[in-house]
Amino acid sequence: MQAIDKVIAMIDRITEVFGRLISWLVLYMVLMTFANVVMRYVFGVSIISLYESVLYAFAIAMSSLGGWALLRDQHVRVDIFYSVLGARGKAIVNLAGTVVFLAPMLWVLWTSSIPYIERSWKLKEASNEVAGIPYLYVLKTFILVFVALLAFQTVSFFLRNLRIALIGHDPATAPKADEC
Repeated sequence: MQAIDKVIAMIDRITEVFGRLISWLVLYMVLMTFANVVMRYVFGVSIISLYESVLYAFAIAMSSLGGWALLRDQHVRVDIFYSVLGARGKAIVNLAGTVVFLAPMLWVLWTSSIPYIERSWKLKEASNEVAGIPYLYVLKTFILVFVALLAFQTVSFFLRNLRIALIGHDPATAPKADEC
């Protein structure tokens, strides 16, 4: 069990650091949106690439933070009976959802995205706007980043729930003897 705990802790730590770093893009988006509004309505100037950079930042943040959402239990869950289950029951539901829904979805996204992204890289796809950002192909690569980061965190999620299903509780969140 200690080896599993170390793997879970390592994955969670990497996901947490990456999530915190990427979350700074939200500040960039706020500042650049404010700058765009001021430039457009005060000075009558509109810079397409600056506007698009906010869209790129949003796309990168949303595609890179899926694993962080899973780590923090902020993902979407259809809660019909989940809330009334005990720790072991919740873990079994999470394991089933991971195997039946999440893992196959990640596989389909990965395999179907590769040709789409390869085509974009071959074309060096750029913005439709003349003054837009010429790196749309790089942005599309973040579809694979999303899948990879979410799959990485899914391993931790699966292992944590497997451990809970086997022993009935999560030892990482259990109160220590001196805290009781």
